[in-house]
Amino acid sequence: MAARNRNFIFFLSFAIIIPTLLAHMGDFDDYWNQREVEAIEHANMAYNPRPEEVTEHFNEHVARTLAEWKHNSTRRELKMKGLRKGSCRATNPIDKCWRCDPNWANNRKRLADCALGFAKGTIGGKMGMIYVVTDGSDDDVVNPKPGTLRHAVIQKEPLWIIFARSMIIKLKQELIVTSDKTIDARGANVHIAYGAGITVQFVKNVIIHGLHIHDIVPCEGGMIRDSVDHIGFRTKSDGDGISVFGSSYIWIDHISASNCFDGLIDVVQGSTAITISNCHFTHHNEVMLFGASDSYSEDTKMQITVAFTHFGRGLVQRMPRCRWGFIHIVNNDYTHWLMYAIGGSSHPTILSQGNRFIAPPNLAAKEVTKRDYATPQQWASWPWRSEGDLMLNGAFFNESGDPSATKKFSSQYMVTPYSATQVPLLRKFSGALTCFTNKPC
Repeated sequence: MAARNRNFIFFLSFAIIIPTLLAHMGDFDDYWNQREVEAIEHANMAYNPRPEEVTEHFNEHVARTLAEWKHNSTRRELKMKGLRKGSCRATNPIDKCWRCDPNWANNRKRLADCALGFAKGTIGGKMGMIYVVTDGSDDDVVNPKPGTLRHAVIQKEPLWIIFARSMIIKLKQELIVTSDKTIDARGANVHIAYGAGITVQFVKNVIIHGLHIHDIVPCEGGMIRDSVDHIGFRTKSDGDGISVFGSSYIWIDHISASNCFDGLIDVVQGSTAITISNCHFTHHNEVMLFGASDSYSEDTKMQITVAFTHFGRGLVQRMPRCRWGFIHIVNNDYTHWLMYAIGGSSHPTILSQGNRFIAPPNLAAKEVTKRDYATPQQWASWPWRSEGDLMLNGAFFNESGDPSATKKFSSQYMVTPYSATQVPLLRKFSGALTCFTNKPC
């Protein structure tokens, strides 16, 4: 009887784990098994045992960029009197890397040199050809039509994917992106909307830039081509805007996202070397989830930077909600939340630096932070630190962990993050940009 009970518990546990491990894969065949093995290998190589080196490098770039704004009279004049037409409008170090070039449309791949934070070094499809999406349809997910976005993202070789014109793409099923791709919507008004979202699963080296993602819904699944030489069965998708699963070196930049069925961006299952920057999020409940399970300790290697992002109107919670990993939240603007801004469980490390938090009028929602599934005695040791954050309208960050713990995140060479009072400038152009050829973007 005892043996029978043990077997029952094993099978029950296995049944619970399977949906997480398979992540909508109805058939975990040799192809996906190989992708998982390769993804784990890349994630282990991407993991930085000294994350303070990344935060130091990031903060140096921020300080350098803002110092130039402060000491350059022309830029100071632009900041005070409004930005002049045709002038360079870059206000943070990521944007400064490429936006001042009026010939950006012919130098698109310069963007690949601009990632900061934990995704630094992500080049996407820089080493490949330009692929132009000319067709906004998604009629055949098994044999995608050449010229469609789905046809582009399943190719084996590196590709830099751009768009011939503005379009609204209603994905019939989740869009499964392969490694070494850049989706670059600059110069066009491209919406992924009213259908499935984007899935980045067991891959490396992907840049997603300049898209509007909204009104994403769950789709029933079925047979979907996920590479040029493989078709697999997928179960029902969750309705995430972007889902990053078991992947590394992923950079999500200048995305405008709202109103998705599940999360706007989820990063789970051992994903690491991730940067989410210059985004604008609005009108959504559970904004970002970093780590999907309190039982999946492999997410300890998850390292994510969230920077220069505006958490705007109509947001409720999870900006982000974290488990296990190391999360650097730096120079973001939290102007709206209904419940809380930053939450978590399973003792993640959260380093919040130079952010602006404007609490809602509700007296019960002034606290920036929220811990789940732990008593105060348990979470008291979790390293959640706030450095140089600006708290307005009664906002407060409930710190935990050793007060001196921040020393291990820094070094004598680390530049303190720039003042949170500069956050409105740093995130001034968050979200998808309107770019015109022959002018700085």
